[in-house]
Amino acid sequence: MTILAPLFGFPPPPVDAPDLSVVVPMYNEEGNADTLIREIAAAIADLNAEIIVIDDASSDKTKALLVDLKEDVPVLRVLAHETNAGQSRAVRTGILGAKGKVIATLDGDGQNVPGDIPALYRQLTREDAGPLLAMVAGERQKRQDSQAKLWASKAANGIRKSLLNDNANDTGCGLKAFYRNAFLRLPYFDHVHRYLPALMHREGFSVEFCPVSHRPREHGQSKYTNFGRAAVAVRDLIGVTWLNARARRPERIEEL
Repeated sequence: MTILAPLFGFPPPPVDAPDLSVVVPMYNEEGNADTLIREIAAAIADLNAEIIVIDDASSDKTKALLVDLKEDVPVLRVLAHETNAGQSRAVRTGILGAKGKVIATLDGDGQNVPGDIPALYRQLTREDAGPLLAMVAGERQKRQDSQAKLWASKAANGIRKSLLNDNANDTGCGLKAFYRNAFLRLPYFDHVHRYLPALMHREGFSVEFCPVSHRPREHGQSKYTNFGRAAVAVRDLIGVTWLNARARRPERIEEL
């Protein structure tokens, strides 16, 4: 077992690194873990890719199931938090430990469809992509959530979009593809995963969007409530608005 000290971080990606690292945060997802990881492995079979699952100190059998899966899924790597740190920190842990140049993220609850990963990856890395394109974010179609959750999400997305001008209709979608180096230039805070398009724009990058599928949760329960999201969203919006207001970009940089 390798223990990675937070103070010293992770080693740089090796020369023979995969092209893509699929990062999946999980917390108490024993009912979804096996099926989801096998589905991801099948979806990326034609790509030079790895799967990194971060167990965020689950109290159920999630971690044990993931470790057992490594025998059947050779591209699977499992990182484990000692204490629960939340989705954003789990995603960041996975990205810091990733070997790939491109990161694809999706939620561990099984509602994102792994079959959409190759489309986002190819849109991001296509030959005619703009030089500043750093992210392709999924936008869920025909969302399979409760009416209360859909209403709350629509309201929150509308307010966020009007304040941050990020052109994103669905920042709550966990399915995204982006360059690892671009992400590492962004400021980090809890719930940062909901503001990635705005923060990418802040650094001068461009962001595109891609329609993706969505399906009902079959096992477990959501880790968020509408009230809980709203309580932190106001504070986060104030913070990201402040960050945007304080941004100064040098635009082109030349070495003389």
